Amino acid sequence: MLTPAIITLLVALGAVILFVTEWLSVDLIAMLIVVALVVGGVISPQEGLAGFSNDATLTVAFMFVLSAALLKTGALQQIAGTMAMGFRRRPRRSLFQLILVVAFSSAFINNTPVVAVFIPVIIRIAATAKIRPSKLLIPLSYASIFGGLCTLIGTSTNILISGVATTHGLAGLDMFTITPIGLVLLGIGAMYLTYFSSRLLPDRETEGNLEDKFSLHDYLAEIVILNHPDLAGKRIMDSPLVRELDMDIIEVRRENQSFVLPPGDFRLVMGDTLKVRCDRKKILGLKDWVRLVDNSGSVRVMGTGLERDNSSLVEMVVTPNSEFVGKTLREVDFRRSYRAVPLAIRQREETLHEHLYRLQLTPGDVILAEVKSHYVSELQHIEQEQDSPFILLSSDTIADFHRGRFYFVSALILGVITIATLGLLPISIAALLGVCVLVLARTINMSEAYEAIDWKIVFLLAGALSLGRAMSNSGLDDTVAALLTGRIFEWGPYALIAALYLSTTLLTEVMSNNATAALLAPVAIAAAEQVGIDPLPLLVTVAVAASASFLTPVGYQTNAMVYSAGRYKFMDFTRIGAPLSLIFWVVTTLAVPLLFGL
Repeated sequence: MLTPAIITLLVALGAVILFVTEWLSVDLIAMLIVVALVVGGVISPQEGLAGFSNDATLTVAFMFVLSAALLKTGALQQIAGTMAMGFRRRPRRSLFQLILVVAFSSAFINNTPVVAVFIPVIIRIAATAKIRPSKLLIPLSYASIFGGLCTLIGTSTNILISGVATTHGLAGLDMFTITPIGLVLLGIGAMYLTYFSSRLLPDRETEGNLEDKFSLHDYLAEIVILNHPDLAGKRIMDSPLVRELDMDIIEVRRENQSFVLPPGDFRLVMGDTLKVRCDRKKILGLKDWVRLVDNSGSVRVMGTGLERDNSSLVEMVVTPNSEFVGKTLREVDFRRSYRAVPLAIRQREETLHEHLYRLQLTPGDVILAEVKSHYVSELQHIEQEQDSPFILLSSDTIADFHRGRFYFVSALILGVITIATLGLLPISIAALLGVCVLVLARTINMSEAYEAIDWKIVFLLAGALSLGRAMSNSGLDDTVAALLTGRIFEWGPYALIAALYLSTTLLTEVMSNNATAALLAPVAIAAAEQVGIDPLPLLVTVAVAASASFLTPVGYQTNAMVYSAGRYKFMDFTRIGAPLSLIFWVVTTLAVPLLFGL
């Protein structure tokens, strides 16, 4: 017979497998956790749904709105844009300043949009200062992690652990409870990146143009329509070029006219010259139907002719919470929705050219697309939204800075923090008050407020809290805690913290940091009860270790964002992240007992 503890263990193991394999989205996994635990009788239906009304879940949702309002002022883009010249004169000093700016921003704003704002700016800074982007993008991601460790609202993981503590009848984390250890780690991490990142990060040469960068030459060709019954007089949607050969017709040139990204009902006529993208073998196979534009009879390399007066190339990085994740370009109706034709996709370390509409997208993927030039500004507008599905690496615009709005929103966020810190209102109510003031002041509207909330994170937190409750109800937390404290605590509290940190950081490298925190926060509380110590130091240890993900590009969402953008390899993260992880492990083990009175 399955006991509640075994059921909870099986559900937790199943969740780990699903998180690691990414077969399902994280929000769906969280909901399946709730259903499985309720059906298994480990938690009641009320306990299963309690996560949605928990202070932690609501606080995260409201903080997304406050972050979106601050980003809307354009202040972050303005600050980032002014840093370019410093990198040319004093690159090391400017890198240190960049790390501090990003960390400070991430301490009070969700780190994903912070990194999204800085990625295209870093690309421009690198080009201006003649520095490889690969030297700056991993430090950008790590700096956002450092900042998240400094305050309660710096990352949803801290808020989740505070929520787990309150559900166990303990006092939750205050706004600056974690700040002492966070500042220590920020200082050490900033110095490490400033003095060692240039040595440990690759100085990877990037190609001179996007055609070379994405190896497009064998996949683009120009063809001329002859008097062929299957081609001339046919609509594009009915043409075998599209229906049978899976080609994208990027441009049609007819005498002195040019039609960029023609619609599906555009009718081809004899003499039209088409610029197409498809499998190289299929292009070569067209000789029976069309005459290739090239004296040698081979596929014509487009070279710099790929970009024409009325079309542009853009690089679009898929964000971690994008609607693209887990879907194909066909499912998101990419061509119609964004007036763009995909030419290539860089996924992790591989550049793909074939079957682009069938490829399932993942966070950090870079889509190279050709877009009508007049529509680029619309893409830039979409990019500036809080829930933007992509970042434009090749975008040169910076959002206008609204000084008055910036002062108002900054004062409001400072007021929310002050109210929560003084204990006048719970952080969730203080954040809700801030949202209401923003809407009443017409800084944002309700539609923008709903769009600003990352609902995947909200659902993940709700499910994670249910898993934490199940571990307590089933006694699984006590069992795991007993294994952890059995012999280790005989060596002292430092050994216990070291073991708990190591367990957490290894688990967070392969699954969601929030899910890791939900699994191990109850264990930390149970371990503290078993050995008779204050649980706060152990909870702080879990909070730090769950967010300090430096070893892999998949352990933390901002790492995934810079992975493809910086043209990194998997081991690049391990090379610079392993020493940093070791340093954080040792420092946390030594500092937490001193700072939190263990």
